[in-house]
Amino acid sequence: MYKHIAKSYNELYGEEQLKKLKIIKKYLKVKGKLLDVGCGTGISTNYFKVKSFGIDNCREMINQGDNNLIYGNAEKLPFKDKSFNTIISVTSFHNFKNMKKALEEIKRVSRNNNIAITFLKKSSKLNYFRKLLKKHFKFKEVECYNDILFLIRY
Repeated sequence: MYKHIAKSYNELYGEEQLKKLKIIKKYLKVKGKLLDVGCGTGISTNYFKVKSFGIDNCREMINQGDNNLIYGNAEKLPFKDKSFNTIISVTSFHNFKNMKKALEEIKRVSRNNNIAITFLKKSSKLNYFRKLLKKHFKFKEVECYNDILFLIRY
């Protein structure tokens, strides 16, 4: 689906993404190296003034962004353990094939448990995602426009 809207994605969703990022910035101290999982065109990847990388499995979306975007999957992140100080994922988790595996990978590459995930409120997968989090993490929920922001600690 996203490959068909890649060229117009920023115009369609850019403003909403920026509003969500402002909320994330309010609650999350972003520092060090950042990973943006499900980065799309890189709006959120490049929002914070830190060294950042984004990963997405849609080449067309990545091609709309900057050089620091990598083609790949959330379920098999191509990074060493404890590579990132901050990890974000903005309105993309509901699209992942295996959310449990993606969470395990995020935990693996996280250096200091500084993680923020926004999840689409209207997604039918929201309750399942919440159950996954409760099993493995401590977290706080914050309203975030059409999403819920999960601030994860473990």
